[in-house]
Amino acid sequence: MPSTLAVLLVLGEFLCGRELELREMLSKPAIWVRPSFMIPKGRPATIGCRGAGGAMEYQLHFEGGLSALERPKSRPVMNWFPIPAMTSHTAGQYRCSYRSGELWSELSDPLELVVTGLYDTPTLSVEPRSEVTSGENVTFRCQLATATSTFFLLKGGQSSRPQLRYGNLWAEFHLGPVTPAHRGTYRCFGSYNNHAWSFPSKPVKLLVKGDAGDTTFAPTEHTSSDYWDSYELTTGTQSQKDHFLWNHTVQNLIRLGLAVLVLVALMGLLLEDWLHRRKSGKRAHWVSRRRCRRRLRAQRALET
Repeated sequence: MPSTLAVLLVLGEFLCGRELELREMLSKPAIWVRPSFMIPKGRPATIGCRGAGGAMEYQLHFEGGLSALERPKSRPVMNWFPIPAMTSHTAGQYRCSYRSGELWSELSDPLELVVTGLYDTPTLSVEPRSEVTSGENVTFRCQLATATSTFFLLKGGQSSRPQLRYGNLWAEFHLGPVTPAHRGTYRCFGSYNNHAWSFPSKPVKLLVKGDAGDTTFAPTEHTSSDYWDSYELTTGTQSQKDHFLWNHTVQNLIRLGLAVLVLVALMGLLLEDWLHRRKSGKRAHWVSRRRCRRRLRAQRALET
């Protein structure tokens, strides 16, 4: 029995280690949103989740809890979770995961969704002027008529990330020394939390003159009037190639091997129990024969 127990313990450790190895083979999913991470109140949005090939099920997690579950008929590399109308209740942090075979992947990196249009429209201005030369310093001032707690400054473009400043009625964003990379269209927002913003301010274009010999101001990038320079914010590129594509043949072979190990262990347990019973039966039979012989000898001795 001790040897069988040791085999089962080793088998259990092997199964746990194998499960961890299989889980590591599932690449971390990527998550993104269309058309932008900033969604006006009442407008729709779609969250995408990209897993490994052969994903059978997708989960969307919102603020740490399960938000949605999708079991597509086919096994697509990615899955979509629609948000019909953006509100303060649907704004927040999202993550996703997917299932391949019996295992779930780890959660994706967080995706922050913001709803806009909940408060008054702020005013954005720039000092000393909107047309400057490389090397100068500029200051954007965002002001809101009603008191708030946080202000965000956003530059149009796909690589843009909001800048944050704290203030009640206004906040200043200092840039400089500026370069041609700073030129573009800026807007600001007021907010009481990181996921519920005001209406956007009117756009302010910053023009930056390049080299000292350049007397013309570089044009700003093209801006879109819809969704305020909407762009796709993703915590993993959609075109990212999976480092590990799930191979179901290998998975089935591993399961078969584990089943064989379990079967061998059970057979060993049954064999050991059978040998123990057989040995105990032989011993009991030998003891019984010895007792019978002793009784026969005793009876013969009495007769004589």
